[in-house]
Amino acid sequence: MTAADSAPITARILTGYRPEDGFVAVELNPPPAEYVWHDEDAEQQAERYGPGVGYHQWLAIDAQSGAVWFGDVDWRASREHLDSQLPGVPRSALGDGTLPTPGVLVYLLTHLAHDEQRGYSWRFFTAEELHALALRTLPAVQRLVDSIHRTGPAGELEWSAEAATAWDDIEQAATYTFAPSGAVVWPRLRMSPVPAWRVEVSAFLASNPDLCEPSWGVATDAELEAYADYRPDSGYGGVPGRMCRAADRQIEDGFTFYGHRAALYAYRAQACGDRTPTEARLWLEATEAGRGTWEAAKPPGATLADVPDCVLAALVERFQSAAHEEGLVLTGLPAYLRQLRADERAAVDRQLVYEGEEVERLEGVLKDFRAARNRTVTRILAWGDGRDDAEIARLASISHDYVRDWRARLTTEQATATP
Repeated sequence: MTAADSAPITARILTGYRPEDGFVAVELNPPPAEYVWHDEDAEQQAERYGPGVGYHQWLAIDAQSGAVWFGDVDWRASREHLDSQLPGVPRSALGDGTLPTPGVLVYLLTHLAHDEQRGYSWRFFTAEELHALALRTLPAVQRLVDSIHRTGPAGELEWSAEAATAWDDIEQAATYTFAPSGAVVWPRLRMSPVPAWRVEVSAFLASNPDLCEPSWGVATDAELEAYADYRPDSGYGGVPGRMCRAADRQIEDGFTFYGHRAALYAYRAQACGDRTPTEARLWLEATEAGRGTWEAAKPPGATLADVPDCVLAALVERFQSAAHEEGLVLTGLPAYLRQLRADERAAVDRQLVYEGEEVERLEGVLKDFRAARNRTVTRILAWGDGRDDAEIARLASISHDYVRDWRARLTTEQATATP
């Protein structure tokens, strides 16, 4: 899923942050001038800046909806708690992958300036000035929301090469300079082309089809996510890094890749064609068609634990064919069946452990009873009361030959013991 697949989004300044709304949602509280200063000669770091220099004004952009607004932080709060006062995450704190929900990006405005004539000075902006800045950035915001990837079932946001370039243009447009007169000069908004070092993973796949794995076409969401999240100790990560590592290929340094998840989802969508990717477990366990197919395919007289790999492969083809008739492609099917078989075999292993323990226990009991029986047989033989071997054997549930041999040994022992 990409931005082009969803409804059109219009970059706009939120209601309440416009002059025509009377700035009803804006309440800026910059620190008084006496709290904003810099002392280069102070010996202690804590004494070099006034308590108000930690004040920040910010521009916020919702990359999901295209909404733009602005505000500030409490200058009296500790700098350690700055993040908790912001409506989103600064771009500098993010990588080039998925954006955290809800996808709000923050740009912190620079307030400190320095030149030889005025030395250090701070410039804070009014709501009207911040509105004018937000208005200037709208074309770049529009470009950002139009090009950012919206990936997966929930349409999670993921950076694209163009969206990252659009954000750079927003930051450039929000970084002012001073004219010789001391007036603030805002740069003209650029709409920069995507630099060559920013590469879409989808373009990398198209250029290296021999490195693509056909298994992506029937992979589950979780499997695609895990593949895209590949992070080695060194070198490139993500999809290109993992592909090249598996093929023992080397990627030139200097590139940044974008759209890892989006590229894999797009690959799977293309492989599935007009059929809908559906997780095998859900279809086989939770749908009438899936349960019926499963019941009809059960190996007669055997459990899945007894099925060899060739039969498992045949089941994969059978289930996939049945799903195709429903307009579906089952994802994660081989792994699901292998896991079911592994679970059943693990249950058989546990059964064997129980049976082995029970046999060991019973053998111990049998040993004790056999010893007791032998003592009783010996006692009766010692009576010499005229009963023959067959009668005693019948009482002990043993063969009369066993009793005969036993009687012979007792007789021998008695004879040996007699002086």
